[in-house]
Amino acid sequence: MTDSPAVQDPMTTLLELLDLSEADGAHTDEEIFVGVSQPQPARRVFGGQVLSQSLIAAIRTVDENRPVHSMHGYFLRPGDADQPITFGVQRLRDGRSFSARRTHAYQNGVPILSMIASFQVPDIGIDHQDQMPQNVPDPDSLPSAAELLGKFDHPVAQSWAFGRPFDIRHVESSIYLSVDGIRAPHQGVWIKTVGAMPDDANLHRAALAYASDYTLLEPTLRRHGISWISKGLSIASLDHAMWWHRPVRVDDWLLYVTESPSASGARGLNTGKIFNRAGQLVASVAQEGMIRVPVETITAGDQGAP
Repeated sequence: MTDSPAVQDPMTTLLELLDLSEADGAHTDEEIFVGVSQPQPARRVFGGQVLSQSLIAAIRTVDENRPVHSMHGYFLRPGDADQPITFGVQRLRDGRSFSARRTHAYQNGVPILSMIASFQVPDIGIDHQDQMPQNVPDPDSLPSAAELLGKFDHPVAQSWAFGRPFDIRHVESSIYLSVDGIRAPHQGVWIKTVGAMPDDANLHRAALAYASDYTLLEPTLRRHGISWISKGLSIASLDHAMWWHRPVRVDDWLLYVTESPSASGARGLNTGKIFNRAGQLVASVAQEGMIRVPVETITAGDQGAP
């Protein structure tokens, strides 16, 4: 058997990750918080984790009547999943309707992520949205990651199958092991937490930021026939932007529709829309990722692409 770390209940892990301590009141020109890290087979911090924790740190410094509506972050260095993370928050502005915060996530004295988030007092105004795709298979009819990967005795497969707090179900075939069907730069996945979440709107927003990083780069990979186990694949998130449009619960199914409008220079740009089952557009995301593959993979992956 392959050695792998003991897997804690994924929902317990998620709630512990989002429960930052206040570092015994430590304060510089930043307000300081500390968060634990989630063990990973590759020992690198999952990007969605540090995004969601940075957001929670910022939320702790804003009035409760001002929910987050957007964030923009840059991943600066790989994080060590075996170490805690320190979060420093600066209060950039508190206006009549909007507040802005800058969060730096630190390990070993240097930032691994820099993020600015904006918060707004709820207001009434014009309202429209893109429509949810029609005729999408019901999530209960699609296989889960546990069903697809749970049989493989490998630490990454076991972590993705049983260690994640989100159930992820691809509308098209998954690209965990291979890319089947048309190599199109778009896809859909259903996502929801594997258990119930507390009735805290901020936790749901932060958890959605966490989950939004799971599959966002996959349309670029799918377009070029590159699976997650492709030999020589090197991939990393470079930045992440997110906008929350409407109230959301992550413990009910959400349809996450993503596409890649461009890839060049060993980078792939991907955008996403997240709908609830009622068809409301609850959030939008964008991310550019570094994607490096061997030259022969580039050539092979483009053959037969649309």
